[in-house]
This record gives sequence, C-alpha cells and structure tokens, in this order.
Amino acid sequence: MVRISLVYDRVRWEEKALIEASERLGLNLNPIDSKEIYLNATENPDKLEGTFGDVVLQRCISYFRGLHITAVLEGSGLRVINPFNVSLICGNKLFTIIALSKLGIHVPRTLVAFTNEGAVKALEELGYPAVLKPVVGSWGRLVALVKDKESAQALIEAREEMQNSLMQIYYLQEYIKRPPRDIRVLTVGDEVIAAAYRYPAEGDWRTNVARGGRMEPCRLTDDLAEIALKASRAVGGGVLAVDCMESPNGIVVHEVNNTPEFKGLYSATRADIPEKIIRYAVKVMKK
Repeated sequence: MVRISLVYDRVRWEEKALIEASERLGLNLNPIDSKEIYLNATENPDKLEGTFGDVVLQRCISYFRGLHITAVLEGSGLRVINPFNVSLICGNKLFTIIALSKLGIHVPRTLVAFTNEGAVKALEELGYPAVLKPVVGSWGRLVALVKDKESAQALIEAREEMQNSLMQIYYLQEYIKRPPRDIRVLTVGDEVIAAAYRYPAEGDWRTNVARGGRMEPCRLTDDLAEIALKASRAVGGGVLAVDCMESPNGIVVHEVNNTPEFKGLYSATRADIPEKIIRYAVKVMKK
C-alpha cells in the first residue's frame, strides 16, 4: 500500500483537489497540518516514516516553514516533493535566476545590490523602467515597477525602514517589453502538463492570479515545452510552475515556483493536474 502524506499550512482548492485525486486512484493520502506538529530532527527515521509514509507532498504556503520541514524529513531519509535543494533554489528569486542562467536559459538582465547607494547605481546601470522584487516572496507582493529615479528613491527609502534583513537585498531586473501577459507552464517530473496566459487585473501590471489576474489557454508549442523542461531541470526538477515572458527576442524565463497554485491553470486548460501530481508521487516512491 502506497502511503503518501500531504503537509500543508492552509487547505486551499489545490490541496482539496489533491486529496480527491488520490481517492479516485484508490490511494490513502494523509493530510498533516504543519501548524499542529513538531519534529525531532534527530529522531529515528522509522518513526517519521510511520507518521509521514513513503513520500511527502510538501504544500506549505510559508516558504521558510516548508523549507525547514523538508530539511528534517529529507534528512531522515524520507522522499519529499519537492526536494530540499529544489525548494531552496526556487524559494529565492536570485538563486533561481543563477541556476537558470547557468544552463543557458534566457532570463531578464538581473542586478543585485545590498545598500540603497548600490541599488541606485544598479538602477542607473539597468535604466528605467526597471523591476524591483523581494528575493523571497510570492503572489506579486512588494514587486514594484520603478519608473524613474524619484520613484526609485522613494521605494528604496521605504525598504530601508523595514525591519527585515531580506528587504535590504535589492533584486533588480530589466523591464521586458512584452504583451500585457505572461505564460505559466506547469511541469511534473519530465512531463509538461499545461500552459496558460496570465493577464493582469485592470489597473495593475502584475499578472498574478492572486492579485485578480485571469488565465486563458496557451498553445503548448515544442519550443515552449523544451524551455519549461530545461528550466525545471536547471533547478532540480519536481512539481514546478515555470513563468515566462514573450520578449522581442523570444521566450524569457523569470521565475520558477516550488509549491505552485494551479486552480487558475486547471480552470483554463482542464488538464488533470492533481492526478498527474499524485501519479508522480507514486512514481517517486517506487524509484
């Protein structure tokens, strides 16, 4: 009997869909609320396996919570989707862009600075407009379009006041001239499952569905599939959402998401993403 657990910190549409998919496949998916547990980092691995089963789907919204849970479970010999190194890379935009660039994937020009003075110099090098992002974060939060030097100074001063050391890492990218949309491609292992355009909500430039954006089907061309799989391999593989933009010079990959939400992608494409993920977990367990 395959034993799979689902570690979460909030039950969203995606987690419900994964539980329903496992039931359709006759599998016993064990949901575990990460907020109600503690872990012994030096415990006998057999005890952890008794609780978490053969393979663990880590679906925490909190990046650091999920990363540390993965570290303990993987350190005890359990298989986690996605593995620790994949989570570490994809949870940090700078680490991701470095991994993508190493494999020759086309990415936006990216500069990083560590002081307000350095950030101003970096923006002068990039030119305006540019994009300022937190190195760790999701749903488009604190992502800003920096239109000129004056707005840059205001944004940098605001970040200097934040009592968060990560906000003193200035992750800056060139603004890619693109249609008013980007493309999300979901990969599971070596398979590309679906792709959809993401359009921003009215009055916003960010395409995140969490900010009111919408998704429409995107034809999955051989070129797009090849880029998505290459991006997946660059960060270590697993269940991943690869976000791309259509630049004048071709597809540019700007982020890879480690615990992707896929309700919007499912609604746009009707691809059975939950079942694909559960079948992949079974495949990982049998390796």
